[in-house]
Amino acid sequence: MRADARKNRDHLLAVAGDAITEQGVDVSLRDIARRADVGLATLLRHYPTREALLDALLRTSFDELTARASELETSSSPEDALVSWLRDCVAWTTEFRGVTVLMAAAIEDTESALHASCVTLRAAGARLLARAQATGEARADMDGTDLFALVAALAWLSDQPSLAPRADHLFDVVASAVLTNPASSEVSGGHGHLGTRRRS
Repeated sequence: MRADARKNRDHLLAVAGDAITEQGVDVSLRDIARRADVGLATLLRHYPTREALLDALLRTSFDELTARASELETSSSPEDALVSWLRDCVAWTTEFRGVTVLMAAAIEDTESALHASCVTLRAAGARLLARAQATGEARADMDGTDLFALVAALAWLSDQPSLAPRADHLFDVVASAVLTNPASSEVSGGHGHLGTRRRS
């Protein structure tokens, strides 16, 4: 790709990221094009569908979260790895309002541009869950789909103005329900906090 073309694509992604952070994933492509000071046809030439744009925008984050899971597998205890990854996922999904709805749909739609990335991300979480289950540190009646659903639910809670102040507490409640011995994990220690989006 030519340097000027790459610069144009990077500009479109940066503008799209800001627009989605502010307005959610349903922001119109026409509005994104207007913000980027390009015609809609130019935007569609680079990204012919909303999902193609989102895939390009979110793929790096998906890859980082997947890599984070692999890192935690080797650097942390099974339960701490699971809770840390769950916390990271929830913090990230609060940055893009409505993205969890698209992710859930993309997993079921093999034609979706987001399908492969979402399946890979879910599998990464499932491995951490299975590792904790193998040592008896996580309840056995869950699977990766359940864990993925909890990420979506916790992200939704963080996005509600009346509930956002309790997001960390509610995360701890949910994480404690997943673990069989939460007293020894970082859940009770309150390490870190869920990322919340700044609202203008």
